Amino acid sequence: MCIRDRTNVANTRLQGNYEGIGAYIDQENGFPVILGPVADDTPAARAGLRRGDIVLAVDGVDVEGMPLEEVIGMIKGPAGTDVTLKILRQGEAAPFEVTITRARIEVASVTGEMRADGLAYVRVSIFGDHTAEELDGVLDGLLAQKPRGLILDLRGNGGGYLLAAQEVLGRFMRSGVATYRADREGNRTPLGVVGGGARAFDLPMVVLVDGGSASASEIVAGALQDSGRAILIGEQTFGKGSIQNVFGLADGSSLRVTVAHWLTPNGQQIQGHGLTPDIVAPRTPEDYAAERDPQLDTAVAYLLGQPLPAVAATPTPKP
Repeated sequence: MCIRDRTNVANTRLQGNYEGIGAYIDQENGFPVILGPVADDTPAARAGLRRGDIVLAVDGVDVEGMPLEEVIGMIKGPAGTDVTLKILRQGEAAPFEVTITRARIEVASVTGEMRADGLAYVRVSIFGDHTAEELDGVLDGLLAQKPRGLILDLRGNGGGYLLAAQEVLGRFMRSGVATYRADREGNRTPLGVVGGGARAFDLPMVVLVDGGSASASEIVAGALQDSGRAILIGEQTFGKGSIQNVFGLADGSSLRVTVAHWLTPNGQQIQGHGLTPDIVAPRTPEDYAAERDPQLDTAVAYLLGQPLPAVAATPTPKP
């Protein structure tokens, strides 16, 4: 999901409820790509859709090259109706079809818990209309319990509103640049964090990311990493940092024009590159099947000063 204005058909999910299958979807190489289900109890999750699944067709209609908003509009629909997706999945010999019954999706953008080991765990699933106020409520409850450290989980977070990302950063950073908007001429405009609400400025902190972490979640993770406020653990992020204008054409189609890019505070290009974790920890299909989470295990070990799991590694420095 790109950082969007509030008129786009894809934005209804940012308001916290809509009718559809409950999956984050972006576009890569002309095809819609599943970034992950929005929650464990959605139709998409129950149907077994996974991060990285490529959508080839919707109800028999080839969607290669189709504008993402149009594809999302085809997949969404009234609760109780069916939609059939043709999926190409890495490791599968051939594409397959899956029929999913749409439902009303009600998803809180922020959830959290105090773990038995004394660490606070916070998951932000999307940067929507109510994310900052939801985060305030979760953090207030957790901070009152005096946690030893904090894990911010942005895995599978497809993005959302820029302002929500700035507000989330303002709960973990006192001040600073959230991101730079770099136009086609190379001019950079800084956009700062937005303070207010709950404050968790001094807790030791880890951010979990993966290939489904995109756009606004990459802005948040990049700012926390560049400022030294937190380290990133997990896998390379998606790399969605373009700012596009959409122009309607007379034949009903549309044209997207990239007008700028988002950069991290240190000037790192997000688009096409993504963020490299400070500690790389993969999560394999076998881990998912066995309900193992080596990424979370690595974060816990790091914050508690314990030996890291064998899967964890420091990435090779970039040339």
